[in-house]
Amino acid sequence: MNINPWDRNFAGDVYKYGTQPNAFLATDARDWPPSLDVLVPGDGEGRNGVWLAVQGHRVTAMDGSAVGLAKARALAEIRAVALQTVLADLADWAPPPAAFDALVLTFVHLPPAIRAGAHRRLAAALRPGGRLVLEAFHPQQLGHRSGGPQDGAMLYTPALLRSDFHGLVDEVWAWDGEVSLDEGPGHQGLAHVTRWVGRARGA
Repeated sequence: MNINPWDRNFAGDVYKYGTQPNAFLATDARDWPPSLDVLVPGDGEGRNGVWLAVQGHRVTAMDGSAVGLAKARALAEIRAVALQTVLADLADWAPPPAAFDALVLTFVHLPPAIRAGAHRRLAAALRPGGRLVLEAFHPQQLGHRSGGPQDGAMLYTPALLRSDFHGLVDEVWAWDGEVSLDEGPGHQGLAHVTRWVGRARGA
């Protein structure tokens, strides 16, 4: 029987990437309007989705790991918030179109064969004017020991994201550079990341 590697990664009581939100997301979300419908694909054990729910948003957390989502629901129960979870594979999953005000992608690294298609299906879930907030490892992350794939084809530059989301989401802000990560045992130390914010077309 094949075991989902992410189920193995999320097994046990320790939260691989901690229980606090991604710092970039937390900073960006301070300026969001209240009570948004938010989609968080690749939310794993729920640290971002649960935090957004605590802020008063209606959150759908999607992941390919049943183990991760079970821990996300447990965290939501501890924090006394509602969290909708969806078990699916980003290789072919399509969320409802124009159903969300915000889309959060935090270290969701996909292989080239499915990346652009998945990004476009996810972007189509945004309502006109909806916000996309993304942080991922940059190719210059290779050689750092703070986390992420050790395959340069799965690392993201601002130019790659502009291409993937072209015609659907307009770039609002983009940056890449070094930051210090403190996100559970999975992301620790100096890292080179790409941060990207976009707005869905049609507003």
